[in-house]
Amino acid sequence: MQIPHGATQDVDFMFTKLVVRDLQRADNFYKAAFGLVEMHRLDAQIMGRPVSEIVYQPTYQGGPLFILAHFPDDTGVSSNEMMLGFAATDLEACVRRVEEAGGAVLDYPKALPEGVPPHAFVKDPEGHVVQLSQRMG
Repeated sequence: MQIPHGATQDVDFMFTKLVVRDLQRADNFYKAAFGLVEMHRLDAQIMGRPVSEIVYQPTYQGGPLFILAHFPDDTGVSSNEMMLGFAATDLEACVRRVEEAGGAVLDYPKALPEGVPPHAFVKDPEGHVVQLSQRMG
């Protein structure tokens, strides 16, 4: 059975990022339970907060990524444990569409180290954080 697909804009679903309290324990679980294959790890900042991430390979050709993220300054139960990620052909246009649709920009597009696409962080009208990345290639 083929699953239909489509979009009305130049934007694709890119990844799911799950925020966890114990990064290594979560890594062990997702590898053991679902056979995920680690692609790389990185330490970065999101909206001024340090974060450690583990990025896993897509489970099928062209599929979205799964990412585990840990904020060391977050010791409580998270109410915003997940971020959606989308890749856009025109990042600036996508950011404008978010604002026009009632969302807000949290962190404007910026350039990162070579090989890492520029990205922005926005929130939807309910406050859910979404990372928008420039589509590569």
